[in-house]
Amino acid sequence: MIALSEIVKAKRQIEPIVNKTPCILVPLLSEEVGANVYLKKENLQITGAYKLRGAYNKIASLSNEERQRGVIAASAGNHAQGVAYSARSFGINATIIMPEATPLLKVTGTKALGAEVILHGDNYDEAYAYALDYANEHSLTFIHPFEDDKVIAGQGTVALEMLDEVNDLNIIVIPIGGGGLISGMSSAIKQIDPNIRIIGVTASGAPAMHDSFYAKKAHNSQSVRTIADGIAVRDVSESNLAHILECVDEVVQVDDEEIASAILFLLERQKLVVEGGGAASVAAIMHSKFSFDKDAKIGAVLSGGNIDVQMLSVIIEKGLMKSHRKMKLLITLIDKPGALMRLTDLFRNANANIIQIDYDRTSTQLSYGDAKITIVLETKGVEHQSAIRKLLEEAGYPFKEEL
Repeated sequence: MIALSEIVKAKRQIEPIVNKTPCILVPLLSEEVGANVYLKKENLQITGAYKLRGAYNKIASLSNEERQRGVIAASAGNHAQGVAYSARSFGINATIIMPEATPLLKVTGTKALGAEVILHGDNYDEAYAYALDYANEHSLTFIHPFEDDKVIAGQGTVALEMLDEVNDLNIIVIPIGGGGLISGMSSAIKQIDPNIRIIGVTASGAPAMHDSFYAKKAHNSQSVRTIADGIAVRDVSESNLAHILECVDEVVQVDDEEIASAILFLLERQKLVVEGGGAASVAAIMHSKFSFDKDAKIGAVLSGGNIDVQMLSVIIEKGLMKSHRKMKLLITLIDKPGALMRLTDLFRNANANIIQIDYDRTSTQLSYGDAKITIVLETKGVEHQSAIRKLLEEAGYPFKEEL
């Protein structure tokens, strides 16, 4: 457990530079789940994530000699931007090692803050190993993203702000990657009010901390695969596991489908752009991953908002298909004048808007004289789609639906 005095000290240290982000009741989600849900919007932090807190607190605590050597970090993105922003604030050089698959938004965001970015490795752990070697070779000061007491104390300031704004929370839900955020927050919470229940959330595609929590010893993963790149950590920090075992009540998992649904819900219903790791806490609430009493007061941390635009686009498109607001049809037509017009008239009469169409007459899977139409429609729900299928069947059009 990190001493509360260290977290309070960190709060004073970072106050001049870090935004005090809002922690606000969200009526739509609260009504849906039958509890009072408050969202701590760290996606609105200066760098788009809570990581600035720990990075700044750590760099502020360095000696002048350590700072002047320059700092280095390994990160999938958010810690990178926190270190880069903090280094720029102190007028020192920063080098960031990022996995090769890091979203472009996070790479360009880090470079824009003045850091040198080196892409290396398939995941965070490979980037981390390379960063340690690079730090030794170039005599740089390494800033760990989660296994450092000063960093953890900085992250713990999120809890102080939440409890200051909503002082009667029953449950606080926190995403887990390397464990720095939940170690700091749970340390603060349990020293202020040990009755508050703390739920950690991991991605099922990065299960190391979840498995280690229940085994009560470190269990590293062989590999990680999740859309929540910010919490895609393969190996367990034993020191952070110790904090979590001491202070956290329960750890649950959410899969990529559940994370994607939470991202879409937050975007569409709450007008919030949140990345996969940031949405994990909401996914756990939406999909009933833990029990809670009716009208309980639940705080959930939206840890970051730096989602890759291409990933967000895929999530939106899949979400529209699953919610029956789009349908994609493969239809075989006789390839003759007027055939396509008669088909489009059918969709017009069904009040379905055509948003994409592709006409193929050369596929080897087609009989001579046939054409394959791929068509995407905007629709108005389950009943509307059922009506469209019925019209196609009655008109004698052979079709398949792509889900």
